[in-house]
Amino acid sequence: MTSEPDLTTAPAVQLPAAGRDPALARRGALAVIAGLAGLSYAWALNADPLEPYYAATVRSMSMSWHNFIYGAFDPAGTITVDKLPGAFWVQALAVRALGFHPWVIVAPQAVEGVLTVLVLYRAVQRLAGPGAGLIAAGILAVSPATVALNRGNISDSLMILFLVLAADAVSAALAGGSQARLVLAGVWAGLAFQAKMIEAWLVLPAFGLVYLVAAPGPAARRLRQLAVAGVVAGLVSLAWMTAVSLAPAAQRPYIDGSHDNSAYEQVFGYNGFGRFGDQTPLQLLAGQNLGLGVALHAPAVSPARLLRGDLGRDAGWLLPAAAAVAAWGIASRRRRPRGDPLRACFLLWGGWLVLLAATFSLTTTINAYYTAALTPAVAAILGAGDAAMWSAERQSPGRRIGLAAGTAGTAGYAAWLVASAPAAPGWLLPAVIAAGAVATAAVLGSLVVRRPGLLTAALAAGLIAACLAPAVASASLVLRHEGAFDTPFEAAAERQAVDGLFQGTVAQVRLVIPRLEAARRGAPYLLATQTAALASVFIDASGQEALPIGGFTGTIPAPTLAQLQADIRAGKFHLVLATSTAGPRMRWIAAHCLSLGIPGAPLHNYYCGARIAG
Repeated sequence: MTSEPDLTTAPAVQLPAAGRDPALARRGALAVIAGLAGLSYAWALNADPLEPYYAATVRSMSMSWHNFIYGAFDPAGTITVDKLPGAFWVQALAVRALGFHPWVIVAPQAVEGVLTVLVLYRAVQRLAGPGAGLIAAGILAVSPATVALNRGNISDSLMILFLVLAADAVSAALAGGSQARLVLAGVWAGLAFQAKMIEAWLVLPAFGLVYLVAAPGPAARRLRQLAVAGVVAGLVSLAWMTAVSLAPAAQRPYIDGSHDNSAYEQVFGYNGFGRFGDQTPLQLLAGQNLGLGVALHAPAVSPARLLRGDLGRDAGWLLPAAAAVAAWGIASRRRRPRGDPLRACFLLWGGWLVLLAATFSLTTTINAYYTAALTPAVAAILGAGDAAMWSAERQSPGRRIGLAAGTAGTAGYAAWLVASAPAAPGWLLPAVIAAGAVATAAVLGSLVVRRPGLLTAALAAGLIAACLAPAVASASLVLRHEGAFDTPFEAAAERQAVDGLFQGTVAQVRLVIPRLEAARRGAPYLLATQTAALASVFIDASGQEALPIGGFTGTIPAPTLAQLQADIRAGKFHLVLATSTAGPRMRWIAAHCLSLGIPGAPLHNYYCGARIAG
């Protein structure tokens, strides 16, 4: 065969399955991939430290339907979590049904991760064929950023699942210009917004671009269809925020992250544009004696921040290769008909990759688990790239030389990341170098011996060489019981800091809960704390009210000084823990309450009995 198959009417070439039913073999391979992914995400769930702020939120939301609906952070429902509560609804329902245990909170993320692998397969195979879908699913399953994220209690897992579902719906809509499929994509995108807010909107331009370029029908019709889907996405995205805004303020918790009790300010200011240039919430907390400075550090803003250090070892392994393959895929198919599905695949996932990578490179700070949102695009692009190599164009010597260069470059970059890792196993570096050399030699050998079997072996060797280091990195995360705030091969001090901040702090608090219960002298609240971050460990450990003064950062005007004074007079709490005496509320407490200061202790301790404070 000397001409390339027409991908405008048929999917890309499937991987061969000699002597057996190809569909059955694919289903079996997909089941194995999904099973390994589930095992990685769910292994020793109880051993991984949870993020206590989100764990406390889920525990509070599970206690009453009022807290559930409004996303209340504390059991008394005085203030919301500083994010939209969409992802936490799933966790809270699980806790409400099965009880408050670490595995109950993490299990939904593990399930969401497996579903993402399965949906990515379907989305990629629609445009690039089932072989490409299997490769994409396999790469996603072994990506360290994905494995780490799905072993924690972070909302990004659900957002990524919904966005991949949206991409799948867009891919389906391309075939016949289906308005219903495009509207479904808008619904999924809106639900992704409920899970992680404005980050979910970042990929929408990629969805719109690929539909404008590749969908059938006149341009005016395509624009009209996109407008309808965009309205649906906006309505679903803003539904909860609007409903909460219409509820009387006295009947709901205060909206954390805002200075005027506004969900819109929380989402678009505090969690949105405020992340570019302004101090982030974690930066505001870093100097408040909570140990965050050591455990939650982030690299400086830079175009290369995703390609080196902890972030590179989390999601950077295949990022340069994916960017190069996407550019090649789009350029090489520029003369194809407008509806060419393989080019649409490169446009869709290439746009996703560029938009998120650019944003993550520019934000003031970044958590390692953010980068998991890049991995579906990386996996889809590389799967589609392998499908393109299976076309008749594989006979081109130039393409094979390019493949050899890309294989060598990817293996060399992986070797550099391994060499710079503080705690990589000693055998991994020579293994990566050897695998890269073998794969490169196999590709170059296919130039001399023109046999499909040799190209098959070369492609397989290249995939193994590319995925060896990230797969070992993922395995190390699982075996060390590490989660969303850990990165592969990180220094022991970093790992100990994360464990101490999350797991260690909650364990220490559990030991002092009985003394706090005795000292509160019948008050309904266990205590009050400056910042919800500090309150979270007490709520997580006990399920009792720890009144958060000032929200997550301690700067939010809730409760007001008058409300605090009224609560003290009413005997709602007697004990106060503060990280500082800054601000009128904490200065009043320092001036009117009995200091229980312990020399050398990092926190200020006060007893605010009604008579003393009065």
